[in-house]
Amino acid sequence: MILTIGLVDDWYKTRGKELASLPKLIVQVSAAVVVFSSGIAFEGFNNPFTGQYINLPEWLQLVLTIFWIFGVTTVINFSDGIDGLAGGLSAISGGTLFVVALTLGRGESALLAVILVGAALGYLRYNKPPARVFMGDAGATFLGFILGIIALDGAFKGATLASLFVPIFALGVPIFDNIIVVIRRLLQSKPIYQADASQAHYRLLATGLNQKQTLVFLCLLNLCFGLTAIILAMNGSGV
Repeated sequence: MILTIGLVDDWYKTRGKELASLPKLIVQVSAAVVVFSSGIAFEGFNNPFTGQYINLPEWLQLVLTIFWIFGVTTVINFSDGIDGLAGGLSAISGGTLFVVALTLGRGESALLAVILVGAALGYLRYNKPPARVFMGDAGATFLGFILGIIALDGAFKGATLASLFVPIFALGVPIFDNIIVVIRRLLQSKPIYQADASQAHYRLLATGLNQKQTLVFLCLLNLCFGLTAIILAMNGSGV
């Protein structure tokens, strides 16, 4: 579903057009509902004061699961603004989630994470500046969708209140960058989905950095966020 709607969106772009946001929203939310119905969901967290597990109502589990998967899918897609960035950030975030999943004993999520890292690194061979191959919306939304699932099953499940920040830090650059972008657009009374040059990579390019320097800077920053996520996960699991 995610790949198909991404391909349709890319087909429109090759013809100088733009696919309406509503069909993309419907398909991405529907895909998140499929994930929820399969048993992968944000179910709750451990109370840090009592040690008791707080199981959220099913309707709230559904809302939070959809919000998380849709959000990660979107922020990775938005980060695909310069050569290698979406793939590089996805590889680092996938590697972080791989270590976190291993730390928490989530073997299946760890396996999926390392597969994603391998795919992203193989792609980066052809997408590093200057790029010969471009992933488009089909690739970027798919990477985001899979990362969202890995985080749900490998980091959120059975989390303590403090370790809820682990997957957020694992995807630090795309999440925090787009939160800042949304806040700026709201303050300026602009539509949230209106394309502009407010993303971090555009602002760095505007300071005089070239594409390679911008890519390296943001990937290193995401690596720092990832190390923070791993430390939080280890502290939360008692390692």
